[in-house]
Amino acid sequence: MQKRALILLPAALLLALPVALCAQTPAKPSPKMTTKLTPEQVHKSAIVIDTHADTTQRLVDENYDLADPLNGGNLNFESARKGNLGAEFFSIWVEPIANKGQYAHRTLALIDAVRQQAAKHPDQMMLVTTPEGIELAHREHKLAALIGIEGGHSIENNLGLLRDYYDLGVRYMTLTWSNSTDWADSSGDIDDKNIPHTKEGLTEFGKDVVYEMNRLGMMVDISHVSDRTFYRTLVITRAPVIASHSSARALCDAPRNMTDDMLRAVANSGGPASKGGVVQVNFYSAFLSQSYRDAQKKIEPEVKAAEQVLKDNYKAEGKEAPDAEIEKLQRSYADRIPRPPLSLLIDHIDHIAKVAGIDHVGLGSDFDGVGGQLPEGIDSVADLPKITAALMARGYSAEDCRKILGGNLLRVFREVQKVSKELQAEERPRITEKQPFDKPQK
Repeated sequence: MQKRALILLPAALLLALPVALCAQTPAKPSPKMTTKLTPEQVHKSAIVIDTHADTTQRLVDENYDLADPLNGGNLNFESARKGNLGAEFFSIWVEPIANKGQYAHRTLALIDAVRQQAAKHPDQMMLVTTPEGIELAHREHKLAALIGIEGGHSIENNLGLLRDYYDLGVRYMTLTWSNSTDWADSSGDIDDKNIPHTKEGLTEFGKDVVYEMNRLGMMVDISHVSDRTFYRTLVITRAPVIASHSSARALCDAPRNMTDDMLRAVANSGGPASKGGVVQVNFYSAFLSQSYRDAQKKIEPEVKAAEQVLKDNYKAEGKEAPDAEIEKLQRSYADRIPRPPLSLLIDHIDHIAKVAGIDHVGLGSDFDGVGGQLPEGIDSVADLPKITAALMARGYSAEDCRKILGGNLLRVFREVQKVSKELQAEERPRITEKQPFDKPQK
């Protein structure tokens, strides 16, 4: 019986062979197999990271709560869900004139406001300080809240404060805002001869600030700095840098924007072993559109005159004009200028991707920091999916979009932390608080 079975087996196989071959022959791909991901699907699949929102000012000055309606703002929990925003860097910006002598006080108040929102809404928001934290919040469907200081004057020439801010959750610092510090120059006042500036972009203390940020694992942000400070910083830094909210100067000639050479320098920052930094595109219309910027400059004298009248009226009553009233007045004039199309924002992303590379561009909106001066179609975080759709319409792949939407920033963040561990393992003389200006300037 066993032998007979062996003889009959080949015949059975021969009979089954056509069926087997037919079963193994691949059928024509079904429409579902060939359908590409839609922009909506791509956007939902990404960890979307925005590196700059000034919503923090609202939290303190307006007692605003992220669970409330937008009320004219750009960011809250509802809009974040609609826009699939995965992580937001809340900007800690201290107005240098109004808060003179109290920079640290204001800085701490703003940091505390972000932390309090996370504590108040643990079901919707998670305060995180690492790339892994961003990914964890994403898996739990919560907004990852991170903190970035906008302006080195917040550290009051004190490395101890820098370290304290890091301990409180700060993960990037813009070396300057529109005002120069004692140790770094700003693009905002670089042409003002009444403002003292450094000889080479960074003083010796400024170099120590950059090194200490590298050592701590705090990203060095070069948005706002002068060109000279930019290049000096890139010589000093041991980790890749970010521009948290800057666009392309070739398309709009604003000092805040990056030239093509600067874009390439950011892409090559961090040393030969680095994969380079990232430029996060700013959504502010005056940084996107040259015609908008020119129109803004044209009405500037009229705006200043109106501001002075407002201040004089309040002064006559023995009062100081509220910032909210001044901003409302400025907004009324800005609204006279037509908003540029969304395509200009995409032009900047596209330009940076072509000049610096697809691995070196991201999003740094400046939401709640520029009033209504955003491109058409971008009114809040809820509109972020429109950017993905526009990028895909220009031929960007799903992978490219995921990099732009947040992947590139995550990569840089990880490398900054890696460099931090390496530097902390090195034997280097301890940086002290007594060092700021003891060294001769060359």
